[in-house]
Amino acid sequence: MTSATTAKKKGPRSGGKKATSVHGVEKTPTGIAGLDDILEGGLPKGRPTLVYGGAGCGKTLLSMEFLCRGATQFDEPGLFVSFEERKDDLIANVSSIGFDLTALQSEGKFAIDCVRLDDANTTESGTFNLDGLFIRIATLADAIGARRIALDTLEVLFTSIQDPGIVRSELRRLFEWLKDRGLTAIVTAEAASREGGTRYGIEEFVSDCVIFLDHRTSDERAIRRLRVVKYRGSWHHADEYPFVISFKGLNILPVFTMRLNHEASDERVSTGIDRLDHTLSGGFFRGSSILISGSAGTAKTTFAFHFVRAACERGERTLYLSYEESPSQLTRNLQSVGIDVRPWLKTGLLRIESLRPTQYSLEGHLLRMQELVDDYQPRNVVVDPVTSFLRMGSMAHTASMLFREVDLLKSRGITSVFTALSQSDENEHSEVLISSLVDTWLLTRLVESNGERNRVLFIIKSRGMAHSNQLAEFVISGNGIDLLEPYIGPSGVLTGTARILQVESERAAAEMRVNRVERARERMVRKQLDIESQVNALWRNFDEERAILEESVLEGTDALEELLRLRELMRTSRWSSNDGRTDTSG
Repeated sequence: MTSATTAKKKGPRSGGKKATSVHGVEKTPTGIAGLDDILEGGLPKGRPTLVYGGAGCGKTLLSMEFLCRGATQFDEPGLFVSFEERKDDLIANVSSIGFDLTALQSEGKFAIDCVRLDDANTTESGTFNLDGLFIRIATLADAIGARRIALDTLEVLFTSIQDPGIVRSELRRLFEWLKDRGLTAIVTAEAASREGGTRYGIEEFVSDCVIFLDHRTSDERAIRRLRVVKYRGSWHHADEYPFVISFKGLNILPVFTMRLNHEASDERVSTGIDRLDHTLSGGFFRGSSILISGSAGTAKTTFAFHFVRAACERGERTLYLSYEESPSQLTRNLQSVGIDVRPWLKTGLLRIESLRPTQYSLEGHLLRMQELVDDYQPRNVVVDPVTSFLRMGSMAHTASMLFREVDLLKSRGITSVFTALSQSDENEHSEVLISSLVDTWLLTRLVESNGERNRVLFIIKSRGMAHSNQLAEFVISGNGIDLLEPYIGPSGVLTGTARILQVESERAAAEMRVNRVERARERMVRKQLDIESQVNALWRNFDEERAILEESVLEGTDALEELLRLRELMRTSRWSSNDGRTDTSG
């Protein structure tokens, strides 16, 4: 056994994050965004991992970032051994993703060893082995207490070796030596073909973890993808995942990292249109996602900027991502509907980012939005329109990216508005397949009748709130959008001129009814006066006749009394006569 294999191993240095153990395998976190999620914690600790792929797929950068993040985030020094690039080139290349290798080397946290093998000056003679390389690596690793190592790339080591048996034997020895040293290693290799597989056919079998990187083109668009081919002793995600390389390093974007655990707020935020707020029982929920879809010319952008205006008036930062219009064009056009965004742009309450869809890949756009959100910290985000991404990939690929956008914004409590162009006014479906994901869906449509086209609004759905199910017409003027009350005519909902004519017709009919009623009222008043006059005349006749009757009764009473008086006088007179006759006879 050589001195390299018997070298004393140094213990691990304490880091910012300890290695994790998942399903019995202790793991070392890579620190690379998304990769640890796919690996369920990181690479196997103290074991070699093979990273292979074609030219330009990111093998060297992945291994470099693994080492740099180990040194900066987890206090685990790293050693990079290159067999084909110069040290100065490596330092310059890695600086593009934000790492200063010169500073890390001066701190004793990083070392670079460039082993130059010139095929022109190399001849095969005697027995070939890697003992010298083992000694060289062990010396450098011990000098800095390396816990991580990367070897880039395997093929250069064995280019001049013609005997495949020796190559396989030494490859096996290399991987066993790395295990014996307890180094968490990444070994890069070239893929034999686009379909996968390594050049020598043994690297995959002696590695505990195998990662395949692919750089392909689809519809003239370059796409990088990563797949974990195998992982001994650990469950892992085996699907293909897109990734991008930015100035912050690799960013892998697995869909499964989306979690349905965001908080749901009861707070309402205004749509910017009073009548629409009323229709939605107070506006959108804070942190919800809203889709505004419709055909061209149905005011989707104008609706979005009414929301932006309301947000800025509340003093909330709003990020507007435009994929079809420049900030200057948007600013000019919005003034025609009474929205002046210049003061908000000046104060920083509003930020408009205009990007061509072709400027980045789908994953690049997602990463760019994430960077903008991290930098600007908005309360609200508008994406206008999301259908522009359909030019960048398949429907499923685009939907996957938008799912991650919606999830990212919801997880941060950001209220998001997405506009989408519909190809038809008749179909109630989302062109980008996110209608089931959003919380509120507003559909704008053009309705043609009587030789004109009018704009109407539907609320297809709005989770968690009562909302109107009626079609509502809206008009655009110098004061913005005015949402009209739904108007139902004899033949259904009326819009535009038909609405105006029907309203005028009903107004005229109402006036006629009022006039008829007024005339009838006047006739009744006259008739009432006539009746009252007749009644008064009858009462006068009645009074006259009663007076006559009472007079007659009075006269009759007087005559009766006179008759009775005369009768009494006659009776009295008779009695007096009788008394006189009696006295004379006596």
